[in-house]
Amino acid sequence: MIGTEGELAVAAVGICALFFMLLFAMFFGFGHGGMIFFAQYWGAKDEKGICRAYGLTLVCVMSIGLIFGGLAVFAPEFIMGIYTDKESIKAIGIQYLRIVGWSYPLQTMAIVMGFLLRSIEKVRIPLYASVISLLTNTFFNWVLIFGRLGFPKMGVRGAATGTVIAQVVHVLVIFAYCLNDKHSFITRIRDHFKWNIAFVKVFFSKIIFVVVGEILYGTGNLILNMIMGRQAETGLAAWAVFRVLEGFIFAFFIGLSSASSVMVGKKIGAGEHLEGYTNAKRFALLCPIVTFTICISIILARSPILHCFNLGEEAFRYAQGMLFIFAITGTMRTCNYICNNIFRAGGAPVLGTVLEGCGLYFICIPSAAIAGFVFHWPFLAVFFMMYLDEFIRLAVSLWYMNSGRWIKPVTDEGKASLAEFKSAYTALKN
Repeated sequence: MIGTEGELAVAAVGICALFFMLLFAMFFGFGHGGMIFFAQYWGAKDEKGICRAYGLTLVCVMSIGLIFGGLAVFAPEFIMGIYTDKESIKAIGIQYLRIVGWSYPLQTMAIVMGFLLRSIEKVRIPLYASVISLLTNTFFNWVLIFGRLGFPKMGVRGAATGTVIAQVVHVLVIFAYCLNDKHSFITRIRDHFKWNIAFVKVFFSKIIFVVVGEILYGTGNLILNMIMGRQAETGLAAWAVFRVLEGFIFAFFIGLSSASSVMVGKKIGAGEHLEGYTNAKRFALLCPIVTFTICISIILARSPILHCFNLGEEAFRYAQGMLFIFAITGTMRTCNYICNNIFRAGGAPVLGTVLEGCGLYFICIPSAAIAGFVFHWPFLAVFFMMYLDEFIRLAVSLWYMNSGRWIKPVTDEGKASLAEFKSAYTALKN
């Protein structure tokens, strides 16, 4: 729908989406850190532990959502100036951010609710809420972007307003479902804040590497986005469209990723380490296969899909080239991503975090900056540099996955079974 407003609108809204992705990276560390506890406590049937972990996670992510929402609403000029130097794109993005910023705290709340529900195998509730939210967003986008049913034609401001309304609905639907489910934990508000110093120390000692890693990852991606945001305008429009399609691919993958984290974390929390280890290796193979299959499907249907966004001829070529590159690099990225998630679910977030940070800051950012600003390489070559680290990370991640060293439980049941797993692992390898 935004495509009907022209390439500049597509580029502007795409850049605004990058700011949300920075927010996502910032709170995702707390969310994924919380999932270590959600899944393992669920495996150990420790309901009080789940409530405490959820409450602490919610406080952390909501704080971040409020900060980013405030920046979007009250300082959109500053944000757009970070991402691009194109004044025409800035002007459109400022209008969008001033409205959509109100949705950021709601989105963070909805996502962490979904993390908890998936971790305790209540997958239908976030599914239903997401579908209802999506339909709401689509309806209000149609009404407000184009001025239907007597409403004024608002363009990108209508898209932002539709997002805010949809997120209100998203949170209300989840909460309404949970009111009738005694095992949802979301409505046990009093139990969310029954922390003690010992629990807080254990919580942050386990998630600190995840949080720091995600913050570094988000900041690194901000730098990459700044580099890309100073390329040609047609490239930016194509890049915004690619990000939409990448999100579509990611949506399939994230479901498998969440399921794998829950299944592995639950087994390790319950002390069934060998089964958790076996499941982890299967998921590390399955998820990239799914990603590659979806990439190929989109490539085969690329012409009608890309033409829906009303791209010009040059922007169309750029978008097409990015899809071909991503079919390989994106598949490798999802393999690295699923390995990192499984390491975190197993209670060992350090190696994946270090690999991710080093690859981003020592390989991708320098390569993209040199290619774009020193050698002035073509747009697609600069784009490829953003994924250059995936090849090295893949080899190390697969080795660590196979070693089983990432199994470090946080529950008493899991700790008690660790020696037994090590013996079984040694026998299995011999």
